[in-house]
Amino acid sequence: MTQPSRRTRIGGTALRLLPLLCGLFSSQGAQAAWAPKTPPLTTQWTSQATPSNALPEYPRPQMVRADWQNLNGEWQFGNATAGQTPPFGQNLSESILVPFPIESAISGIKRHQDRMWYRRTFTVPAAWSGRRVQLHFGAVDWEATVYVNRQLVGSHQGGFDGFSFDITPHLNGGTNEIIVGVYDPTDAGGQPVGKQRNNPSGIFYTAASGIWQTVWLEPTPSASITRLDMTPDVAGSALRLTVRGAGIAGQTVEAVAFDGTTQVGSATGSVDGEIRIPVPNPKLWSPDSPFLYDLRVSLKSGSTVVDQVTSYFGMRSVGLKLVGGVLRPVLNGQFVFQLGTLDQGYWPDGIYTAPTDAALKFDIQKHKDLGFNLIRKHIKVEPQRWFYWTDKLGLLVWQDMPLMALTGPSTAAKAQFERELREMVDEHRSSPSLITWVVQNEGWGQYDQARLADLVKSWDASRLVDNMSGINCCGAVDGGNGDLADWHVYQGPGSPVPSATRAAVLGEFGGLGMRISGHEWSPGNGFGYGELYTTSASLTARYLELMAGQRALLDNPGLSASVYTEITDVENEVNGLYTYDRAVFKMDFNQVRAAHLDLIAASKLLNNKGPLPVGQFRALQVTTPGYTNRFVRHIESLGTTEVVTPTSATTLKQDSTFKIVAGLADAACYSFESRNYPGSYLRHSNSRIRRDGRDGSALFDQDATFCARGALDGSGNVSLESKNKPGAYLRHRGGEVWVDVLENTTGFRQDATWAIATPWWKSGANVPTNTFQSFQVTSAGYTNRYLRHIDSLARTEVVDGASSSVLKQDATFKLVPGLAESSCYSFESRNFPGEYLRHMGSRVRRDRRDGSALFDQDATFCAQPGLTGSGVSFESFNYPGRYIRHYAAEVWTASGYGSTWDSAGGFNADSTWNVVAPWAP
Repeated sequence: MTQPSRRTRIGGTALRLLPLLCGLFSSQGAQAAWAPKTPPLTTQWTSQATPSNALPEYPRPQMVRADWQNLNGEWQFGNATAGQTPPFGQNLSESILVPFPIESAISGIKRHQDRMWYRRTFTVPAAWSGRRVQLHFGAVDWEATVYVNRQLVGSHQGGFDGFSFDITPHLNGGTNEIIVGVYDPTDAGGQPVGKQRNNPSGIFYTAASGIWQTVWLEPTPSASITRLDMTPDVAGSALRLTVRGAGIAGQTVEAVAFDGTTQVGSATGSVDGEIRIPVPNPKLWSPDSPFLYDLRVSLKSGSTVVDQVTSYFGMRSVGLKLVGGVLRPVLNGQFVFQLGTLDQGYWPDGIYTAPTDAALKFDIQKHKDLGFNLIRKHIKVEPQRWFYWTDKLGLLVWQDMPLMALTGPSTAAKAQFERELREMVDEHRSSPSLITWVVQNEGWGQYDQARLADLVKSWDASRLVDNMSGINCCGAVDGGNGDLADWHVYQGPGSPVPSATRAAVLGEFGGLGMRISGHEWSPGNGFGYGELYTTSASLTARYLELMAGQRALLDNPGLSASVYTEITDVENEVNGLYTYDRAVFKMDFNQVRAAHLDLIAASKLLNNKGPLPVGQFRALQVTTPGYTNRFVRHIESLGTTEVVTPTSATTLKQDSTFKIVAGLADAACYSFESRNYPGSYLRHSNSRIRRDGRDGSALFDQDATFCARGALDGSGNVSLESKNKPGAYLRHRGGEVWVDVLENTTGFRQDATWAIATPWWKSGANVPTNTFQSFQVTSAGYTNRYLRHIDSLARTEVVDGASSSVLKQDATFKLVPGLAESSCYSFESRNFPGEYLRHMGSRVRRDRRDGSALFDQDATFCAQPGLTGSGVSFESFNYPGRYIRHYAAEVWTASGYGSTWDSAGGFNADSTWNVVAPWAP
């Protein structure tokens, strides 16, 4: 049998098999005909949403059956009260267009109410005789109770996941009646609501109550397939498939994979058991090449096919890997910067529901056209056809879990949250484009951060998990686990420091605002993050500065992904690249696209680097379970491992920090130079690792050279093979560090695998502490100027022997161990003891220490070798990549990727200082 083309079937007329059945309502009572209300904004698709054209496409592209009946279209609608008897056999007073939420203009209702009734009738095709009839709902927000022919068939809680009922026992031979009662308190309840609010304002939006995804009927045999769970195994050249079913009594499963019409692999197995389908030499799915295989799954009794569905899958792998010494997310083993936008999935006419499938595709296609490779679906879960389009067009997806309201959740609310979280994972786990689960955001309704991240990972280990997007924001608590360290910085950009276990991502930034007359939700009330721009040129220029800033953060500290806020305006947020009606792109399209493609291309070049970062300080962390708090250090010239913590002594932190340099005997490998004994290196002698000064001999250089290999334990970390003892690896045992010949045991492989961690001693340059110093400008023509404070602000000013005593004191600071990190520095005022230089809104100022962790971080700077090659540059502790920089006599923390004080011109010189004798000893 030849596999039919899935691409023709999905979205084509072949799937619109049965017309919407209209005119079957009871004649009892009066009922107003459906008519759309007027939305504040229309889109090019608004008028296409009609009873005869209400999302007619097949709604479940990854599990397709030939026979189905679409129940979208005109339904009766009425108000409901708690405890009310369902209105069986009664015409309801209004009409609604399903599946649009009641608050939308397209629905014809355009108001919120907590309780409501839906009603319609249908007939079952005679051709379905002898089969079970399933009633499917794509999603109903929030609690749905369903009746067929006056009989309760079931209820469901959860506004973002699909559910089904076998209604066969409740059917008659003619016209059947469906009644759906819905309860949705929105943010007045404790359930996940995302950004829906009963009283929308600011960053919270209109509610989306009731039926908001497709409703349809489907005939199935008594024993049937209910779900396909698919996980690609690229390394094993196979698809892992688990088939779920109902009414199973000994049936078997046959699965056949196709590349077009060519069969590539097949396998048989049982329901609920994993089946491995061979996919030899797989064509890998990626944004650059979103290749999809077709799949046919048959449920068989002996040789007889009793049920059959078609599907598709993509072969791709997702993980973390050291790239140039930085832990980064990799797709198919290669790092590519994940560049995307925040996509909130709102529409001015349909609210949660796109007016047509073409509209649903539009936002995804525009991401692609603009050169993005990522979409962060923000606090909403889209219909399965949305994921079909991201799979087909090739966009990576971060999927947020819709959150509860901001207040602390109750025990019952937590249980409901976790039920809906599991449903989200199970419903979309087979989509190849979906690569990251985002569990919580900015602390909204937060609880059990680490446990929830681990829970999601236990459900789906094939994807990355972000325990909290915005760990630096809004009172969020970082669970400390998961695969990503995720910051929000408006306008930004900024980046956390990647660790040995988490890659650094910027989960939200930007928010540049611009109102476009005639395309506003509420004219004159739109807002952005910061000033509103008035011209496309100025908005484009600022956006390009943000892109340039990410290019800098890609290298230091190692940013791997970013999410710009946002693809379109949403209600009164005018941060969109497009207006809310999708009619106007606000910037220069070609310049924006070119900047995106340049950033992604630059990231791909990093794959050509070795796994370790030459020229940078790092720590070697033990990865053996139970010992991951230990790091390589030298003591009395011998290599050992020891527990190191933020409160450890200075000597221990320095002993545990090494500069990674090109291998002394082979530049393609690596050597490890001591941080506190420059010119001394880790080397093996009689197999023991020790720290010795380089003696100029070839033997020393070979003993001190180690070649990076793939982690022996199979993780994304690294193993280090001796250059002159091939087959022997750096490993720890009994607290000592040795070079030992590989033993094929789990313990050895763990002991010989290392994480390249951030250095314990974070300053790369040495500056005297607890002494008074002055800081001289190094920019040509301005070397007579020095750092000083005046009226609480940091500035530079000419200082000489004739200057006043006040100026000399203002230009003198005591360098003390950093308030937030002892391996860095803080600048205490000479004449205002207890007050320190700190950054606030990027401006450097002098303020009194207030006891907060934020102040201490803002007042801590790490000394690095001067950006000009001499002197010292002071890097912000909590915003790596930003340095103390002077500009027009003012002092800022800057990265050199913006304008005026943050411009690239003269940045290196303006950010380099000479540490000199104090003007006021």
